[in-house]
Amino acid sequence: MQGKIFSHLQTARRSKTPVALVDGLDGRTQALVFHDRVEGELPDAVVAEARGRLRDNKSGVAEIGDAKWFVDCHNPPLRLIIIGAVHISQTLVPMAAIAGYEVIVVDPRASFATADRFPNVRLIDDWPDEAMEMLAPDSRTAIVTLTHDPKLDDPALEVALKSDAFYITCLGSRRTHAKRVERLKEMGFDEATIGRIHAPAGLDIGAISPAEIAISVLAELTAVLHAKPIVAAAA
Repeated sequence: MQGKIFSHLQTARRSKTPVALVDGLDGRTQALVFHDRVEGELPDAVVAEARGRLRDNKSGVAEIGDAKWFVDCHNPPLRLIIIGAVHISQTLVPMAAIAGYEVIVVDPRASFATADRFPNVRLIDDWPDEAMEMLAPDSRTAIVTLTHDPKLDDPALEVALKSDAFYITCLGSRRTHAKRVERLKEMGFDEATIGRIHAPAGLDIGAISPAEIAISVLAELTAVLHAKPIVAAAA
């Protein structure tokens, strides 16, 4: 591996920046592909292929035209930060863990965030904005707020919207979200930034029970992760 490429790859890994190492199997070309730039020279089709594989965390050989390339994806782990130790959280946590996420539940209410209700889960009882600052959401982090309480959800959103989190969603009806939007505008967020929030939460699958709502949220989260078209849930 080229010395400069190796150094930059290690820097990206230390900073938890997603990057794909692309090697031409002819032995003549090597480059790093990030979501917003390329270090090295690669055909546009190879860059697009590498970014798609990086998004899906799918290393392997790609055959493009008459050439073959090996794409080695280096991604930080997937994380799901849930604000609110509520009933939906109790079903969403194990589902997300099975899907490969490190799950963290944040709730300053001691009677909600208990080991009995959330066994084998990382629980943080700090105020949501303090917890979020400490957790430092990155581009492999999803954030779900479920408390219905602006005093808890809004501080978490204030940090989330300034982060690179790939998915942000909030439980609540369209009317509830409209009020949330007004509060966020008062905090200084513009429409484009607020538009990063997927609301109402989850895909429109007719979900009613906590487990069904958790399924719809995890389904939408997965679609966003893999850049698939989604349909928002009904109010």
